[in-house]
Amino acid sequence: MKKIKSFFRALFDRKVRSRTISFLIVILGYIVVEILLKSGNLSSMFQSLLVPVTCYMVAALGLNLNVGVSGELNLGQAGFMSLGAFMGVCVSGALAPVVSNTLLRLLLAIVCGALIASVFGFLIGVPVLKLQGDYLAIVTLAFGEIIKSLINNLYIGFDANGFQFSFVENKLKLAPGGKALINGPMGATGTQRIATFTVGIILVLAALIVIYNIMYSRSGRAIQACRDNRIAAESVGIHVANTKMLAFVISAALAGAAGALYGLNYSTLVPAKFDFNLSILILVYVVLGGLGNMTGTIISTIILVLLPELLRGLQDYRMLIYAIVLILMMILSNNAKVREFAESMKQKLTSRKREEAANE
Repeated sequence: MKKIKSFFRALFDRKVRSRTISFLIVILGYIVVEILLKSGNLSSMFQSLLVPVTCYMVAALGLNLNVGVSGELNLGQAGFMSLGAFMGVCVSGALAPVVSNTLLRLLLAIVCGALIASVFGFLIGVPVLKLQGDYLAIVTLAFGEIIKSLINNLYIGFDANGFQFSFVENKLKLAPGGKALINGPMGATGTQRIATFTVGIILVLAALIVIYNIMYSRSGRAIQACRDNRIAAESVGIHVANTKMLAFVISAALAGAAGALYGLNYSTLVPAKFDFNLSILILVYVVLGGLGNMTGTIISTIILVLLPELLRGLQDYRMLIYAIVLILMMILSNNAKVREFAESMKQKLTSRKREEAANE
C-alpha cells in the first residue's frame, strides 16, 4: 500500500504534475470516445472531427514548444503541415501497390511528413535564428505562403517508371496504371483514407513525450534560459542559435507529422486549406491554452475545434457566439485575479494533502 501511495505521490509531484495531467486527459478522452463509438452514441459529425482534432492538437503542441518554451514567434505552422500532408499523400499513393497494410503505410507517411518538414525547418532556421527580433515571424509567414503557392502549381504522378514531376502546367505522361497524386490547384484527389483516431491519439502521446522530455532536460533548461535572457545565456556558454534551432526543428517535425495524418484523412485535399488563417488558428489554440502550458493547449484545442460544431444549430449566430466565447476565455485566462484565485486554491489543496500525509 505504501508503495502505491509513493508511486502516486511521485506521479503527481509538483514538478511533473502538469505532465501527468496532460497524459491522463488524452488517455481518458480516448477511452470515453471509444466507449461512445462502440455504443453508437457518437454522431457522424463528431466522428468526422476525431482525426482533425488530434492533428490540430499535435500541431499546436509543437507550436507551443516554439512560441511558449523557446519564445520565438512562428507564423508558418500551416506551411509545415502542408509539406507533411502532401508528402504523406505521395508516399501513401506510391506505396499502395506494394504495401497492402494500411497501418504500416500510414506510419511511413507520418515519418516522411515529419522528416520533410524538419528539413525545411532546419533550412529556414539556419539564417533566421541567428538574428534577434521578429524576423522569424516574418520569414515563417512568407514561407507558409510560398509553400502554398508552390504546391498550387505542382503536379506529381507515379507509375511503373517512378515519380514524375511537372510545374505550372500539367505535362505528366503516365504509363497505363499510373496515378496523378497532386493535380496543381485541385490538390490531392482520389486519396485512400487510411488515417485513424487511434493513430492520432498515439501521435499526440508521442508529441507529449518528446516535448516534456525536452522541457525537463538540460536542453530544455537551456532553451528557456535563451528565452528569458539571451545575453545571460550566452555568458554561461550556451549557443543560442543552436539551442533555439532544436525547438524550431522539433516544432516543424510535429507539424509535418500532423499534416501527414490530416492529409490521409480526406479523399480530396487542396493547398488553399493550409493558408495563413490556419497558422493563426493554431496560434490561438496555443495562446488561449497558455504559453508553455501543454495541458492548456490540449484543452483549448478540443474546445475550439468542437465548439463551432456544437453551435451549428444556431446558424447565423454560430460564429458570433464562438467569437464572444473566445474573447471571454482569453480575458479570463489572462486575468490576474483569476490566476491568484487558482493559485490560492492550489495552495490550499496541497496544504491539505500535506496535513493528511503527516497525520498518517
